[in-house]
Amino acid sequence: MPLAIETHGLRKRFGSTDVLAGLDLAVPTGTVFALLGPNGAGKTTTINILTTLVRPESGTVRVAGFDVATAPTEVKQRIALTGQSAAVDQVLTGTENLVMMGRLSGLGRSAARDRAAELLERFELTDAARRRVATYSGGMRRRLDLALSLVVDVPILFLDEPTTGLDTRSRQELWNVIRSLRDAGTTVFLTTQYLEEADQLADRIAVLDRGRIAAEGTSDELKARIGGDVVELRDADGALLLELPTDGSIHGLRSAMDEVDRSPAAAITGAQVSIRRPSLDDVFLAITAGTAASAPELIESK
Repeated sequence: MPLAIETHGLRKRFGSTDVLAGLDLAVPTGTVFALLGPNGAGKTTTINILTTLVRPESGTVRVAGFDVATAPTEVKQRIALTGQSAAVDQVLTGTENLVMMGRLSGLGRSAARDRAAELLERFELTDAARRRVATYSGGMRRRLDLALSLVVDVPILFLDEPTTGLDTRSRQELWNVIRSLRDAGTTVFLTTQYLEEADQLADRIAVLDRGRIAAEGTSDELKARIGGDVVELRDADGALLLELPTDGSIHGLRSAMDEVDRSPAAAITGAQVSIRRPSLDDVFLAITAGTAASAPELIESK
């Protein structure tokens, strides 16, 4: 499968800090690729370099087959970027936002209006087309923001934490949009702080830690690195009292149960034992162990 994005030995320094310290990426065309990492790991810096906004110190970067250093115009013509907050004009209507972007992108008046109508339907915003964006919900604004990025068809879309701050319903609606883009052949490069988001959407996931890729693979491949089942002991209200990873074998499960029996928590009234498969949360914590900022960064959406 041809590569939509490829980096080798990518380095970027801010002051005395190496934000990226030899980053290697290979993103196949027509896939969703998720980049995870603790605060300050370099996720946004990576996107800024891939989209020509920031120049790297060294290394090679090719996007859509073009070198970002020597052919930035060709790269810009083939990508779209949606940042962490919706960049929409709240005074204008949904249609007016899209028509304005179409005109700025070189479309004629009629073509811009046709494209606006097409995108409003695609992102399920037709009923709100004539409403001012100030009246939109957070999820609707994010969908409109994504539509604005796609006024001109591009093969590669960069999404920097696109669902941050959205409620569960709005997040899942945006996930459906991202899936439809992937199914239509668009390559989506995604950074996210939601582990469930990467688990649900990504064909491949890379964990960025201390400026390098610490692990990469499918969700199942990454989970397999952790080992077997996890034995949990919870109280009657569901609060976690004890968590014991195992190798998945009968002997491993028996050893874990013996440890549960020896734990004082087992005597708590109503305490119950359950077994679950490893999650991306387990993967992330294991891979980034020792990274001070990792604990509050990635959260698993419930």
